[in-house]
Amino acid sequence: MISLGCAKNLVDAEVMLGGVAAHGMELTSNAEEADVLIVNTCAFIDSAKEESIEAILQAHQDRGLRKKAGQKLIVSGCMAQRFSKELQNDIPEVDAFIGLDQVADAASIVRQVLARPGPSPQEKQLADADWEPLNLVTRKPVYIPDFDTPRVRLTPPHTAFTKIAEGCNHPCSFCVIPQMRGKHRSRTIDSVVQEVRNLVAEGVREINLISQDTTYFGMDLWSEKAGPRAQVDSSRGPTLTRLLRELNAIDGDFWIRLLYTHPAHWSDELIACIADCPKVARYIDMPLQHIHPRMLELMRRETSSEHIENLITRIRAGIPDIAIRTTFIVGFPGETEEEFEYLLDFIQRTRFERLGIFTYSQEEGSRAAKMDGQLPPKVKQARYRKAMKLQQKIAGQLSKAHVGRTVRAIVDTPLVARGVADAPDIDGRILLSQPAPVGEFINVHITGTQVYDLLGTPLPA
Repeated sequence: MISLGCAKNLVDAEVMLGGVAAHGMELTSNAEEADVLIVNTCAFIDSAKEESIEAILQAHQDRGLRKKAGQKLIVSGCMAQRFSKELQNDIPEVDAFIGLDQVADAASIVRQVLARPGPSPQEKQLADADWEPLNLVTRKPVYIPDFDTPRVRLTPPHTAFTKIAEGCNHPCSFCVIPQMRGKHRSRTIDSVVQEVRNLVAEGVREINLISQDTTYFGMDLWSEKAGPRAQVDSSRGPTLTRLLRELNAIDGDFWIRLLYTHPAHWSDELIACIADCPKVARYIDMPLQHIHPRMLELMRRETSSEHIENLITRIRAGIPDIAIRTTFIVGFPGETEEEFEYLLDFIQRTRFERLGIFTYSQEEGSRAAKMDGQLPPKVKQARYRKAMKLQQKIAGQLSKAHVGRTVRAIVDTPLVARGVADAPDIDGRILLSQPAPVGEFINVHITGTQVYDLLGTPLPA
């Protein structure tokens, strides 16, 4: 299995591997041994699509050099879901394409592919050959895993991703995720709680809650009687607030980390909930994309600059020591130099603890792709560099403020740990001066910085 893209895609990969393992198949990290190769693709932006295509072609090229006869190649994930017909024509060497609704059926699909005679070398070269790849992709996905869905976790034993919902109902003009992953569909609270309880019992110390929009959790499950008031009254329907409180009540010493929230769906109740729940990490991931009013309108972000600024003020006031992570898009169609400077001023004033920048990617099928005012790559790259230079300066200043403090951290490798303000894979690290037990919480005395990373000495337990 080669899995690309985000944590949500990683969970899909874990479910596929769990399914094949549950049906008695052996997993191997050695491609030389494999009867089947699976490339789990991403198609979020142009660079992700290019990486996915390269991985597919490389996997096909490599299997041609191996001694393993009849090795099969399956392509899954967002790229297969979105472009299976085009890929079927462009890369006929693939044996099967599966979409997001087929991840739980990976075992039966593997058997189907293995039982199917492959094309002869002559057929591969003939444009009119009768043989063609299996295309099992269905449109408008509806699948979502449950607590008892078999999984083979690909993360370190002490950390895990729990997908609480799938799909997205937001109309963002730059994004095609709703077209790929379908409408938002939440799991039940009981299902998520049971999964987390099982993970904690296995020794997991960090639960990362993920979906396209975690703050939308439960809204699709509201009864007509409950209505929209359920958003601020967790007793009247399933909400993220109620979920967090039930997860916080699970016995054990672990973090609950909240990723992929949307500013339009935050409430004072959610802020109070995080402040009240000691196991919920003082960390939120809230992609804002822009702050200029016209850009937010063109991006169809369903919120305003005034709402965003007020929300950040309320979050920081209501949750002491909170670390806010966000991302912005620069170079959106029609973005003027003044609007970009407006964004820089906001970044300078707000001083986000964690921040990432994307250059706008013109995604086929999105509203923004058809807009006038598409900016040249050199302008987008220049704005990216300028924004990241500013954030690097801010990050350095924020990091230096930690020197001399003691922080609680989780140990990823003997000499690398992460504090509560750092999510796995995307944020900074604490580089330890001496080894510490992997997977355990420790206290670290911060002694120095390396811009985004901290330096520290583990303290005796």
